[in-house]
Amino acid sequence: MRNKKNKIKKYLINHKKIIYKISFVMLFLTLILGIFVCIEIFLPIKPPSIPYNTIALNSITQQTNNLSSNSFSFAVMGDNRDGDYVLKKIIFDINNDTSFKFGLNNGDLVPDGYAKEFKNYLNMIKKSQVPIISIIGNHEIPWYDGETNYERFFGKRYFSFTYKNNYFIILDDSNEIGLDKKQQKWLVNELNKSQKFQNRFIFMHVPLYDPRVGKLKKGHSLSDLQEAKTLNNIFDKYNVSMVFASHIHAYFKGKWQKTPYIITGGAGAPLQKNGFYHFIKVSITKKGINYKLIKIKTKPLGLIDETIQSIKDTFNLN
Repeated sequence: MRNKKNKIKKYLINHKKIIYKISFVMLFLTLILGIFVCIEIFLPIKPPSIPYNTIALNSITQQTNNLSSNSFSFAVMGDNRDGDYVLKKIIFDINNDTSFKFGLNNGDLVPDGYAKEFKNYLNMIKKSQVPIISIIGNHEIPWYDGETNYERFFGKRYFSFTYKNNYFIILDDSNEIGLDKKQQKWLVNELNKSQKFQNRFIFMHVPLYDPRVGKLKKGHSLSDLQEAKTLNNIFDKYNVSMVFASHIHAYFKGKWQKTPYIITGGAGAPLQKNGFYHFIKVSITKKGINYKLIKIKTKPLGLIDETIQSIKDTFNLN
């Protein structure tokens, strides 16, 4: 027993500097977290008077009325939380390509659902020269009233819109289980209406299946496999052009039964094995649909820079 205590004591002495550094970092992060909580409680942040998705959708409607050509492009990204530097680079790239008419962010917009995080995210996407639709993900409904914050800042959790001869359906599967009966009935009704259009696009944060664990298998995907199969059959029946999912912080493309899918989760969140930062450029022309993978070359911020940036975002110092 005495030898063991001596070894521990010797280890602590030899690693004193490292232990001090770790303790300082932990204390500093705890202080920052305390500041965030105090701001959330004592300095409530007001959401926009009109939910931002409503503003974005109105802008898209005006565009489609004024657009003479049926050829256009839109951007799709997902899982930007904890990676503002990547999202800002994506927005920069979008702003430098005039073919983009709008973008869709497929969920996990913020880390923990705090109002100040939604405000920071909103400030970033407002710098886009085209409207960006923001879709609910599981990180928008954490323990701290996050779902309410999403609705206050962006509005409805599931909805649809059209652009020229294309039908866009946005789903809410942020519970990571599936759709309730009301939303599933709404989905079928929307897909019926979409049959008059050339293309039908589905957006859902959590994918039906996880391609990393096998074909049509459950992993980091919907936890109810029967629900996933039910939705897959619905998508097949109504000839969905593409399902866009996120949640997995990587890129995958393939087919779920008859329905093609793209998983895009590289907009800034910590990457998973073989993942890389990216977004998708979807171009629609007379020849058909082209899906272009655009990789983002940017270095992650260090701990100190990330903390400084977080403080700037909190107090709107950018």
